[in-house]
Amino acid sequence: MLARTFARFSFAVFAALAAVLALASGGLAQSTPDQAGGPIFLPLVQQPVDGTSAGAEAAHRDRVDKTLPTIVLVHGAWADGTGWQEVIPLLEEKGYPVIAVQNPLISLANDVETTRRVIDAQPGPVIVVAHSFGGAVISGAAAGAANVKALVFIAAFALDATETGISLLTQYPTELGAALVPDAAGFLYIDRAKFRAIFAADVNKTTARVMAAAQKPVNGHIFVETLDAAAWRTIPSWYMVASEDKALSPDMERFLAQRMNATTVEVKSSHVPFISHPKEVVQLIERAAKSTVQ
Repeated sequence: MLARTFARFSFAVFAALAAVLALASGGLAQSTPDQAGGPIFLPLVQQPVDGTSAGAEAAHRDRVDKTLPTIVLVHGAWADGTGWQEVIPLLEEKGYPVIAVQNPLISLANDVETTRRVIDAQPGPVIVVAHSFGGAVISGAAAGAANVKALVFIAAFALDATETGISLLTQYPTELGAALVPDAAGFLYIDRAKFRAIFAADVNKTTARVMAAAQKPVNGHIFVETLDAAAWRTIPSWYMVASEDKALSPDMERFLAQRMNATTVEVKSSHVPFISHPKEVVQLIERAAKSTVQ
């Protein structure tokens, strides 16, 4: 089903610049937690600037430990960098400098280039962490990057050179294929009625609804693109398998982790452990950092 769907995609890319500018100028209001007590994730949050927030920012700068590696976070499909908002504060509290890449999801090559610019801009050692299709991106972006000391894959692809995402999805099919809805330009969305069950089953309902509404579509062609080299062949790697994942097969995740000889942990999680199990994700990142950066 997924392979047939991809075959129909157009390569055209549409631009909605006016809508983007309107959104950027107006911002979005912060929502309150739902009855389950969980946070609500928004792609853009306009925060008030006052003495309290300024003081918190100054305190954060004081906490940054310049002897620690920078953590570069790379999102996957149907998400953006704000999805790491449960992980970022935990890392910063421990003194790590953190930056989240914002990839356009237009092509694998473009995402690799964008991520590599962020990696190259960091002044010291780097730990690169990726979720889902972000794993394919860092497999290319970190190749040959001397400052990257470790790779951490969170329920993620880890493409080898010349391998495609669709080849892995075909070998390890899930419910995701039947839930994909292409738009007129070949960008894929996850059917909102199926989003929580497939993508975020252990996330509270309100948060999952916001994630579904704010999902960032991915160009379908991205899944048939390849890499020239795979960074995990030369860089030490860590992998978190999400055992309840319905978007990517846990068996595929185990296969990829074993193939790269990664230090591997499993969590009973949906496809988004960085939201539902952020402490465990941070623990894995810290293990990678402490094992590779002295």
